[in-house]
Amino acid sequence: KFALSFFIYLRCMKYIIFFFFFFIISLDSFSQSVFSTDYNYQADVKVFVTKYKYNADLLIFKVKEKYQASGNNGLWYFSNVIKSDKKIFFVNYAYQADLKIFFVDYKSKAGWVKNEKKHLLY
Repeated sequence: KFALSFFIYLRCMKYIIFFFFFFIISLDSFSQSVFSTDYNYQADVKVFVTKYKYNADLLIFKVKEKYQASGNNGLWYFSNVIKSDKKIFFVNYAYQADLKIFFVDYKSKAGWVKNEKKHLLY
C-alpha cells in the first residue's frame, strides 16, 4: 500500500514540476526584449524608423526594465545580450524594412497601427 501511494505521489510531483517550468518559460516568452544587430543577416526583423506616426506599422515605447516589456504590444526593452526575444536591424530606407516603427513618448500610446505585420514579432 505504501509503494502505491508513493508511486502516485511521484507521478503527481512530475506533473507539478512540468507545469511549473512550463509556466516560468511561458512568462519569459511573452516579453519583447530586443537586440539591435550590426548586420542585417543576423536580424529576425528589419526595421525602419519613420518620421511620422501615421507611416508606422507599430508605435514603440522603450521601457527601462525587461519586466515592463510584456506581450506583443509595442513595449520594447533593448537588451545588450544577443540572446533576446527578437534581433532587429535598423535599415536606412523604408523599402528595405519588414516593419516600420515610430517611437512614442508615452507608454499608453504604444501599440499596433497595422495588425497585418503582428506575426513578425511572435
